[in-house]
Amino acid sequence: MSGAGTLPGAVGGAGVPRVTSADVARESGVSRTTVSYVLNDTSGTVISEETRRRVREAADRLGYAPSAAARTLRSGRSDLVLCVVPDWPVGPVMEALLDHLTRELAARDLSVLVHHSRGQRPLADLWRAVTPRAVVGFTAFPDADEVGMRRAGIQVVATVLDEEPRRPGAFAVGQLQVGRLQAQHLVGAGHRVIGYASTTDPRLAEFADPRLAGVREECRRLGLPDPRVHAVELTAESGRAAVRALRAGLEPASAIAAYNDEVALAVLAGARAEGLRVPDDVAVIGVDDVTAARLAAPPLTTVSQSAAVQARFLSDSVTAALDGRPPPAHPDDVLRLVVRESA
Repeated sequence: MSGAGTLPGAVGGAGVPRVTSADVARESGVSRTTVSYVLNDTSGTVISEETRRRVREAADRLGYAPSAAARTLRSGRSDLVLCVVPDWPVGPVMEALLDHLTRELAARDLSVLVHHSRGQRPLADLWRAVTPRAVVGFTAFPDADEVGMRRAGIQVVATVLDEEPRRPGAFAVGQLQVGRLQAQHLVGAGHRVIGYASTTDPRLAEFADPRLAGVREECRRLGLPDPRVHAVELTAESGRAAVRALRAGLEPASAIAAYNDEVALAVLAGARAEGLRVPDDVAVIGVDDVTAARLAAPPLTTVSQSAAVQARFLSDSVTAALDGRPPPAHPDDVLRLVVRESA
C-alpha cells in the first residue's frame, strides 16, 4: 500500500532507510526495551502513561511499523493469512468472497494479504518473505508447494473447482453442477434446444469448460441435442451476434445458458437488439447472482454461488487448522437456483 507524503525515514523509494525501534527510542528519549514494551503492550511492566504516550506519538510521527517477521519471532506466531488467487480476472464474485473472508478472519484477530499469481515468480519466495500463519488457495497448490509450506509450519487450506481424485475430501464448488442446474431449470421449463453463451477470456476456461460440460451432460441424459456454443464479449453487439447464431437454422435455441451473469447481460442486450422478447422468444439464465442481475430488464434468472457461505467455510477451516481441530463439514448450500423473469 502506498500514499502521498511519505515521512522522512519511513519506507519509501530505493535508498530510504527503514525506521527502527532505535529511531523511536531516540525520538522519545527512552530505551529500545521500553519502546518494545510499549508498542507490544507487554504485560507486567511498570511504565507511566506519559512515557507510553510519548513513545506512541514518536512512532506515529516517524511512521514506524514493526515488521511481520519481528512480530512473529516475539509472539511465536503470525497473525497473517495469505490468500493466493490464480490468474483470474477479479470480478464482483471474487471481490465479495475476499471481502467476506477478510471480515470473518478479522473477527478472529487475523489479517489477510491477497496475492494474485501472475508471472513466473515462485510462490515459495512469497511465503518465505511474509511468514504467514496460514495460506488459503482458491485452487489446489502444486504438491511441492504444499509440502514446503507444511514443513515450514504453515497451515494450508486449498479449494478445488471440481472433485479431484488426488485430493479426496477437498472443498469444491462444483462447476459441473452449475451447468447441470442451468440445464435442469431450462429443460424443466419446457425448452428442448439450448444454446450456450461462453466467455472469450482464456483465463476463465477452468470455470467455463466444466460449466458447459455440465449443460452437455444434462442434455444427453435427457435425450436432447448438444447445446450450440458461441463465445460472447461483454458488448451488446457481441450478444446480438450470439443470439443470431444460436437461433439460426431449423431448430433455433429457445433458451440460452450463459457462462456468468455478465455474459447473460450481454445476451439480454443482444436479444433486445434483435427485437426478441425475454423469456417469451428466448429464455436466458446466468451464474453468480451479481447485483446487476436483479436490476436487468427483465431480472435475470441465475445460479448463485454464495460468497458468504464459502468465506465462512474457509475462515472456519483456517481457524480449525490453527487450533488443531478437525476441519468443518463442507457446506451444502453454496449453489442455489435464483428464479426471476428471464427464465
